Amino acid sequence: MENKFIALAYKLYTIDEGERDFAEEATTQRPFIFISGLGMALEAFEQQVVALQAGDKFDFTLSVDQAYGPYDEEYVIDIPKSAFMINGKFDSQHVVKDAVLPLQSNEGERFNGVVVEVKDDVVVIDLNHPMAGCELHFVGEVLENREASPQEYSQAVNMLSGGGCGGGCGSCGGCGSEGGCHCEGNCDC
Repeated sequence: MENKFIALAYKLYTIDEGERDFAEEATTQRPFIFISGLGMALEAFEQQVVALQAGDKFDFTLSVDQAYGPYDEEYVIDIPKSAFMINGKFDSQHVVKDAVLPLQSNEGERFNGVVVEVKDDVVVIDLNHPMAGCELHFVGEVLENREASPQEYSQAVNMLSGGGCGGGCGSCGGCGSEGGCHCEGNCDC
């Protein structure tokens, strides 16, 4: 069931140590859209919805291991403040507690980190996914499930390879309702 164009409306709740909290919502006006088989969604999530049809409702929970894995203290690291210099000055406007910073590894891999603390000589960054250590409970409805067109498939592959969506989330349909972009920042949201 690869290359299916899937649009979903859902509410997502995190469950951490028995506590259930609302995390995000994809609405019918701003659904979560992905092409199956490309790794655009968590594998276990995709397996739960790929065979459903438009109008089908779903209600399932992904375990910590099926979601973003356990929280790992080793992913909380110190980075020298010198890495956050702009024109010889520390970027105190953007590098502040709780800020989500786009980072890049030496191999060019892009990822986000959350600023835990700014110290005199280092910035403490948490590289865990914000939902690491949580079970994920999804409740929602399938809005669309069909074969992806060649153009939709091509746009998705282009986005995944770092090419962006080609002009705003209207073209890829990937922005979440809370202003978050499911396009990994490659859209002009």
